[in-house]
Amino acid sequence: MSHPAEIPETTVLLLPGWLNSGAQHWQCLWAQKHGAVLIDQHDWVTPRRGDWVAAFETQLLDLHMRTGRSEESAPRFAVAAHSLGCHLFAAWLAHSAHADWINAALLVAPPDLNRDDLPPAVARWAPAVETPFPQALQARSLVVGSDNDPFSSELATRALATRWGVEATLKPNAGHLNADSGLGDWPEGWQQLQQLIDKERVKYGH
Repeated sequence: MSHPAEIPETTVLLLPGWLNSGAQHWQCLWAQKHGAVLIDQHDWVTPRRGDWVAAFETQLLDLHMRTGRSEESAPRFAVAAHSLGCHLFAAWLAHSAHADWINAALLVAPPDLNRDDLPPAVARWAPAVETPFPQALQARSLVVGSDNDPFSSELATRALATRWGVEATLKPNAGHLNADSGLGDWPEGWQQLQQLIDKERVKYGH
């Protein structure tokens, strides 16, 4: 009798947005509660897209090396990004040779970079990288927005998700889906991410 292939362990990577995520933000709480890995940046105040992409790539490669696996045995990572971190992920995904290492992505409250009322540090990232995600990842990704996000409209959030080839869902009256939104450690979001990761089981015969 044949046995299903073993599912590689998935490491959850957290991509904060502008000014980083504070202690009560769900990303920091996920790091504490679930052991997810926060990706650090040298400059949180005046972010430059190229610098952030390079820092993410460097830390991803470092995490891969820590696994002790061979280059042929690609690790599995899932991404949970917030705000500008969503645009970081899209920019990295469009250019990295390691895009296939990501098996799921939860993209929370991406700002609309076409708005004229964004903080200058965020507005400088315009235009957004709108390259469609790899087809396999599209089915294992989800954009989560809010119908009253101060940095994006419902229409803009759905349009960006469509251009990435990703499904979108909008939470009612949830603001920017950060600490001020009262999410706590946001168990709903963690469950959504796990559901996206679990879709990988289909590939491994489970």
